[in-house]
Amino acid sequence: MTNTYAVVLAAGKGTRMKSSLYKVLHHVCGKPMVEHVVENMEKLNVEKIVTIVGHGAETVKSELGERSEYVLQAEQLGTAHAVLQAENLLANLSGTTIVICGDTPLITAETMRDLLSHHKESGAKATVLTAIANDPTGYGRIIRARDGAVKNIVEQKDASTQELLVQEINSGTYCFDNEALFRTLKLVKNENAQGEYYLPDVIEILQKEGEIISAFAAKDFDEILGVNDRIALSQAEQTMKTRIAYHHMREGVTIIDPQSTYISSDAVIGADTIIQPGVLIEGKTIIGKNCVIGPNSHIVSSTIGDATKIHSSVVLSSTVGDHTAVGPFAHIRPQSDIGNEVKVGNFVEVKKSTVGNGSKISHLSYMGDAVIGTNVNIGCGTITVNYDGKNKYLTTIGDDVFVGCNSNLIAPISIGNKAYVAAGSTITKDVPGEALAIGRVRQENKEGYVSKLKLK
Repeated sequence: MTNTYAVVLAAGKGTRMKSSLYKVLHHVCGKPMVEHVVENMEKLNVEKIVTIVGHGAETVKSELGERSEYVLQAEQLGTAHAVLQAENLLANLSGTTIVICGDTPLITAETMRDLLSHHKESGAKATVLTAIANDPTGYGRIIRARDGAVKNIVEQKDASTQELLVQEINSGTYCFDNEALFRTLKLVKNENAQGEYYLPDVIEILQKEGEIISAFAAKDFDEILGVNDRIALSQAEQTMKTRIAYHHMREGVTIIDPQSTYISSDAVIGADTIIQPGVLIEGKTIIGKNCVIGPNSHIVSSTIGDATKIHSSVVLSSTVGDHTAVGPFAHIRPQSDIGNEVKVGNFVEVKKSTVGNGSKISHLSYMGDAVIGTNVNIGCGTITVNYDGKNKYLTTIGDDVFVGCNSNLIAPISIGNKAYVAAGSTITKDVPGEALAIGRVRQENKEGYVSKLKLK
């Protein structure tokens, strides 16, 4: 969006959070609050994003990276003082500047786009995003003139008894004519109960100068929630969680119980997929069409193909193909690649392994650091012994291999195509293709042993 800039206020520590983690870095639906805010600014295609940092500056910078420029507010002297720190980056530019708090993750890009449009159409020097609150306690009040124009904004601690009755509140989000903003910031005084330089005072100064001051009301009060403590953090989480679930349902996903289902804001889910209760989907997860994600499954930053079933299992930073069944109680650990029409059954753990199309690991097995070909059968209780206490080693299993139950495959080892491994074997050498490998101690029966034992 041409000649449009954003200032994100993220300098406060947030003492009411009672946390060693700085306020704007607390997560809502899988990502820090400030990242939600910056992401929405990116959706508006603003030309420049400037984040005002203070407490936890390096951590905030590390989280956002090059998505923003940064200015340090070394001493927190109020919101006007915070914005003024961006003077060197923005003051000489013409256009519109959005000022938004880094602890308001629920304001949508759509609302911000509407706010910008209203600001430009009204010809205002400043436009404030407002909302009507049933309980306005804690918020600055929008004081209007008799003709409905915005007169000024009064912080709760400075409001009169009459002003405290006003239910239209300040969200803390604004659009300003950029040149007017930085000119006026220098006129703001700190003659108030907190001894701080308030950004809303810019509104009053501009109004007294005869400039047009406008207001745009958000349709949903929940959007403007500012997170200042753990209770508000929980409220933001619940609101966004519901918003995300409703989005997916409108796109054709069945979510049996949205209240018990957690889906990250970055997740993509295909139509006709069914999400059952207790599912937790985190990170940038992609789930295909016609899948069933069974109860209490946990999927993190993974890709799941079409028509695949994940039942009461954990999938972490991995890929699962089409028409594949995982679980119940399976654990797919990071960097695994599970192919199409594969079965990873109950109490199976797969770690950093590739499983080819059509292969089956049906139950009670551990496949770690393995490359498994197509149409392989891994018998119950089979283990790739990949760790010698210091190093990890690779097990390679070719196509059409049959591995019998309770086999130990001591890596590094390779098993050729169409080979058989007899049940109960410990395999320590490579197995050629189409060979039968048997690695057992020869059975010996001691007849009459029990009777002799009882005589002792």
